Amino acid sequence: VQLQASGGGLVQAGGSLRLSCTVSGRTLSNSAWFRQAPGKEREFVAAARWSRRSTHYADSVKGRFTISRDSAKNTVYLQMDSLKPEDTAVYYCAASSMSLITSSVMTSRHYDYWGQGTEVTVSS
Repeated sequence: VQLQASGGGLVQAGGSLRLSCTVSGRTLSNSAWFRQAPGKEREFVAAARWSRRSTHYADSVKGRFTISRDSAKNTVYLQMDSLKPEDTAVYYCAASSMSLITSSVMTSRHYDYWGQGTEVTVSS
């Protein structure tokens, strides 16, 4: 299984970006996005449990970011709107082959597969 993330770039505060994560090899039960800002630990951003049609968001991005997927393209998206300078980070997509319970979706160790990361910079 391989995950390929793309779509990062430089954007002004208040702008939007859409990140993509193409999954090859198999269909996975759960998808997520994490991010890591310089000098900080990796943190949870958003997750989806596709079979349950449930999504989960970090409080810091709730109402601004949306996780979705195109099953036909086996691609997961993270639509990021109203971006803030504090959203600047390297964003990683992740996936799990096992079904996760709600309390596990925000924890990186529950994800088996990771993309290489795509950098997002939000200027003020």
